[in-house]
Amino acid sequence: MEVHPTAVISAGARLGQNVKIGPYSVVGETVVLGDNVELVSHVVVAGRTEIGAGTRIFPFSSIGHQPQDLKYKGEPSTLTIGQNCVIRENVTINPGTAGGNMTTRVGDNCLIMASAHVAHDCVVGDNVVLANYVGLAGHSVIGDFVRFGGMCAVHQFVRIGAHAFIGAQSMIDADVIPYGMAVGNRARLAGLNLVGLKRSGFERESIHTLRAAYRMVFSNEGTLRERVDDAAQLFKDEPLVQDVVSFISSASDRPLCLPRNGQAEE
Repeated sequence: MEVHPTAVISAGARLGQNVKIGPYSVVGETVVLGDNVELVSHVVVAGRTEIGAGTRIFPFSSIGHQPQDLKYKGEPSTLTIGQNCVIRENVTINPGTAGGNMTTRVGDNCLIMASAHVAHDCVVGDNVVLANYVGLAGHSVIGDFVRFGGMCAVHQFVRIGAHAFIGAQSMIDADVIPYGMAVGNRARLAGLNLVGLKRSGFERESIHTLRAAYRMVFSNEGTLRERVDDAAQLFKDEPLVQDVVSFISSASDRPLCLPRNGQAEE
């Protein structure tokens, strides 16, 4: 273990093997740092926060301090950050609240770039990239492998499905389907994240089938509910399509992000 003499480590903190804590960092009483965690310098980790093995946190990040929620009354909520994440400068991540699930969770292998914010009760999946200045409002749910361009904002309670791509400077105030691409302020669905799908190794035939289902779901014939039901039946053996169908069919506090003209652009 390497702890700089200027760091402040509370007596109750639990530190794993090979932890590195750099200059002027502060670790709170109820913090757990997994093996090989590194706080580069000037990092503050507070609250009931657990950080997974191999995660690196860069200077001036504030992790686990009380939520920016006026309804928070000091309840013993938690924050869990997964393994092998990279959290860059000035990032803020808050724990949960009684108004949510009492916890905020960030998955494994995430890259959270400088000055990004993850608010109370958010759930962030594995392999997610938040570019610089991305802000996730409370109760947001972000699926695995989602990618954000810089300076995006996500409205509270919004869901963003797995493998979606969010263009830079977008304001997301509606749910974005898995494998979708959303751009704009307020953001509209701009098709499928075809580049991301190819990079992730999805088969060409599966992508073609997903495109056909996308065109069906976002056509102008019938109601959205009817089109989703038709796609669910027609493509019942296609996992990617079923991911989209299940996502749309799930209950949500937010509307669904749609193409700008109401029709598929793929």
